[in-house]
Amino acid sequence: MRKIKKVVISIILIIAGVAAVIYMNKPKPIDKSAASKVPDVDLAFAVLGDVHENIDSFQESINDLYKINPGMDALVLNGDTVDQGIEKQYDSVKKTINKNKDLLPKIIIKNIGNHEFFNYDIEVNSPEQVQTFINRYLEFAEEDKVYHDTWVKDYHFISLGSEDGNSETMNSITASISEEQQKWLKEKLAEKYQKGKPIFVFLHQPLNSGNGANSWVGVKQSDQVKEILSKYPEVILFSSHTHRDLDENSVVLNQPFTMVHTGAVHYTIIPDQGSEGGRRREPYIKGLYIEVNGDKVVIQGRNIKDKQWIFTKEISKE
Repeated sequence: MRKIKKVVISIILIIAGVAAVIYMNKPKPIDKSAASKVPDVDLAFAVLGDVHENIDSFQESINDLYKINPGMDALVLNGDTVDQGIEKQYDSVKKTINKNKDLLPKIIIKNIGNHEFFNYDIEVNSPEQVQTFINRYLEFAEEDKVYHDTWVKDYHFISLGSEDGNSETMNSITASISEEQQKWLKEKLAEKYQKGKPIFVFLHQPLNSGNGANSWVGVKQSDQVKEILSKYPEVILFSSHTHRDLDENSVVLNQPFTMVHTGAVHYTIIPDQGSEGGRRREPYIKGLYIEVNGDKVVIQGRNIKDKQWIFTKEISKE
């Protein structure tokens, strides 16, 4: 009997220890008094990519961004906010957003990624399933289409979105931008256009040729989209998807528009020849914080986990 008691006590202590570790690693309630003063800028917003329903890291991001600027004008979730497009994941993200309403900006722009309209736990998604996933995204984003736009303090935010979730083509990873969406993009870029005034464009997948071994990172109509954007040097295009690390090379100027990689909230892929496949995953939490004054845009890369700035880049199109 004494041995049984010792075993039971040992088990209880182990469970208590595990629970304590889990609790210690959970994001702590935020001390609002520790937040910075609201900066005197025309516009301030943040961009987070690839949350993948990692609620703890999402919560940590919300807390950190609030401390940086409790008066941010907008938050952009740039695709793969959920991991499989299933209902319980959306419910989880919605619950987190709702309970943090006092920490989040009123405007939250929710863009579509490949994981929104495809369940990667299923080998083949039927067209009916894909449409269900798209409908869930549209309800979550409160939008009518996978591409949409809004104005924030008189600055234009344009969100592109892949329209191909067809299980027959299996192009659930590479973005597909239809001719209709391209026409819409041309119209939106011209809307209330002012020379030198920044235009913020978002697409989960980065632009490239969409061909070859790395086609999974690309956009099938990359050349067409680049041609459209190239007429507007004021464009700053934000992309996510690759989970690559965030550094000073994440901002690429004069393409002739600017291209910016957002980093990822869920995990980061680090090149490592000693690991399988030549790379490893790290549980980093990284994102972008942006301030705008007139035609000047300051983009800062943020290591949210370590509460450190990675880089600061100023862009001016005057």
